[in-house]
Formats: sequence, C-alpha cells, structure tokens
Amino acid sequence: MKLNFKNRIALYYIVATAIIAAIAFLTVFVIVENTVYSNLDKDLSYEARKHTKEIQIKNDSILFINKAEWEEREHREVQVNPVFIQLIDNQGRIMDKSPNLKEQQLPFQLDKAADHFNLRMTDRAIRQAQIPIERNGKVEGYILAAMSLEASNMVIRNLRNTLLISYPILLIGLFFISSYLAGRSIIPIQTIINTTNNITKNNLNERVPLPQNKDELFELSSAINELLERIQNAIQRERQFTSDASHELRTPLAALRGTLEILIRKPRAQNEYEEKVKYGLSEIDRMTNMVEQLLLLARFDVNHKIETQESTLLITQIDEILTRYQSQINSKGIKVSLNSDQAENSLVPKYYAHLILDNIINNAIKYAPEQSKIKIDIRSEEGSTICRISDNGLGIKEEDLQHLFNPFFRSEALNHKHIAGVGLGLSIAKKAAEAIEAKISVTSKPNEGTAFILHFKQILSIT
Repeated sequence: MKLNFKNRIALYYIVATAIIAAIAFLTVFVIVENTVYSNLDKDLSYEARKHTKEIQIKNDSILFINKAEWEEREHREVQVNPVFIQLIDNQGRIMDKSPNLKEQQLPFQLDKAADHFNLRMTDRAIRQAQIPIERNGKVEGYILAAMSLEASNMVIRNLRNTLLISYPILLIGLFFISSYLAGRSIIPIQTIINTTNNITKNNLNERVPLPQNKDELFELSSAINELLERIQNAIQRERQFTSDASHELRTPLAALRGTLEILIRKPRAQNEYEEKVKYGLSEIDRMTNMVEQLLLLARFDVNHKIETQESTLLITQIDEILTRYQSQINSKGIKVSLNSDQAENSLVPKYYAHLILDNIINNAIKYAPEQSKIKIDIRSEEGSTICRISDNGLGIKEEDLQHLFNPFFRSEALNHKHIAGVGLGLSIAKKAAEAIEAKISVTSKPNEGTAFILHFKQILSIT
C-alpha cells in the first residue's frame, strides 16, 4: 500500500503516539490498581491489629473481650463496606467470627500467613489478611480480616474499560487531526510542485512564493528560486551568445561575399585583385580566430581543465608574449615596464597562464594610446603570486565592469571601431582563471586607464 507524504506523516505520528499512549495508559492502570489495593491493605491491617488488642486467650480458647464491637455496622451487615473478622487457633479451628459472616467462614491458608491476598467467598470476591496471635513468642492462633473487593474491582474494571475504549478513539481522532495538520504543513511543498510544473524552458520567469516562516521550507524555496535564477541567466547567456556568434560570423561572411561578387562583375586590374584577395584573406583569418575562440570557450564549458598543468616561470611567459607583440608596441611607441619584486622564480600553469596573460596584455596594447605606458608588476604575497597589468588607455565605465567578462561584450564598441576584436578574449581569460583557481579583478576609470590584477596560486619558487 502506497501512502502519500501527508498520510505517511500522520501514520508515523500515530505510531509514535500509540506507543506513548499505551505506555501512559498502562502506567496509569497499574498505579491506580496498586493504589486501590494498597489502601485496602492498610484498612485490613488496621482492622486486624485493632481487634488483636481486644483478644483474650484462656486455656486453649481465643475470645474477644468486648463483644459489643460486633454491633458495629460493618461487622453486622454485608451490604455496605463489610469487614469480616474471624479468629482461629493454631490448629485451624474457628474460635469466633463476626456476625456478617453468618454461615460462611473465611478460608485459612497457612502458607500465606501475614500476607494480603485475594480470595472468593461464596457470593463475592474478598481481600484477606492473616495476622498471627502470639503469646510468649508462641503463635496461639490467627485473626483473619477480610473486606469485599466489589467496589475496588468495579473501580479498576471501569478504569480498564475506559482506557480500552478511549485508546482507539484517541488514535483515530489524532490520525485525522495529524492528517489535517500535515496537509496544512505541506501546502508550501504543493505550491513548489505546482510552480515548478508551470516552468518550462521558454517560461523561466515564475518563482516559488516564499513562506512567511523562515524555516526549512523557506530555505528550500529560496534555494529553488536561486537555482531557477541561475538556469534563467545561463539560458539567456546561451541565447545571447548564439545570437552574437551568428552576428559576428555573418558580418565577415557578408563582407567576403560582397568582395567576391565585386571581383566577378567585370575584369579588374591586377592590383585591385590583390587588394580584394588580401581583404578576403584577412576576413577569413578573423573568422578562423573567432571560431577557434568559440571552440575554446565551448571546451571550457564542457571541461574546465583542458590541458595538463605544465608549469613555467611567470616572468618568462610575460617576456614571450611581449616579444610576440613587439611590432605593435613599437608602432604605437608604447613603453612597457616590468617589475618583478623578487618574484622572478614564481611558477604558473603554462597553458592557462598563457591564455590569461595573452588576452589581457593584448587588450592593454590595443587600447593604449600612442606614446603611453603599460606597467606590469609581479610580487609574492601570502602563498600567491600577484600580477598587475595597467595601462593609460580609454578606460571602462563603472556600469560596464560587471559585463566585462561576458562573451562578445565590448565597452563602447561604437567609439573605437578601428580597434580589432570580437569581445571573446576576456571571457576566455576568465574561464582559464577559474580552471586553475586564479582570480581576476579589474579597476578602471574612463580616460585614465585600466588595471587588471591577477592572483595566481603559488606553485613553487626556484631558489
């Protein structure tokens, strides 16, 4: 039998309650029963010892001194709280008994002397006590005292029946109450289910309503909303990425197509053909570079760690990159200063460090004005190597900094169309940094320049 979550909660609650209630009811019953018998035993002992003081032993006979005691109501009648008294000698012979016994007699059981125990007379259940009568250390006989158990048994029987009847009623009532409360408590869960069922790939705007109480359900709803937010952002980035990629690829393809169409319209001079072919080749190179960058980003999304982490000196990596861009540096008259601050021997992962540094240094060179400066400072600090690359370029608006590492994002692209690029370099640098647990931070002011601060985990220092 399959139970839903609400009924399972109710069932677990009922099982636990049933066990606790059974223990509680049994405890109450045992305590009441023991209390009833204990009070009865006290009364029996009191009656027996009271009459023991009124006994006289003559020769072999045991007699009551004051027979007027038998005139008390409890000794004469059997209808209202009767007390039965009987005297026997050490041979078990009856010496005397209370009038309410009439033709009956109390049974004597030698093995239960001085104990309290239950017996049954002809027409009723009784509780009996046997007290020895001693003289000079010798048992001369016994006084038997008994009381009716009818009233006590009725109390115990009524209590038992009440508990047995109320037990299932209690459990049934608690089941419905707990089912109702469980149903109320899982309303937020049902709301979550209904909301998530309404969410599709094309409809990610819905969010789970947050419960008023900040409990586990509140945390669950918040976590689901955060997950939906991340999924929505990821899908939006994917759509934007696809749109930007298709646009960036269509532009050079359209330009290349237009160039080829111009070439075949009519015969041209040799130099015109060469010029158009060179332009076409540059567009092909641009597309090739873009496709390679797109593939690299896709590989990072599938698997953060692409290459084995071969280490290299950070300063050597920077020197190689500066050497490769030396012609651009010279053509713009840029001065590059490199300060290592005793961190010349710091190692970094070769493949990833190259992706990060190449894109950032390339951007610094592209956006730095002519006759400006680029500063590269390297230092060691608390188990990490910090590399700061700053320029005196165009700078970046503060509102654009949060989008800087998004694919195809270019700050104020319309103001510097002459600067080549598609906006993928910093995205690749960010992915590469995440792959090696490096950190990239940016500070920038428009018309003053930009500084990229890289934090590499220190691998090893060569002394």
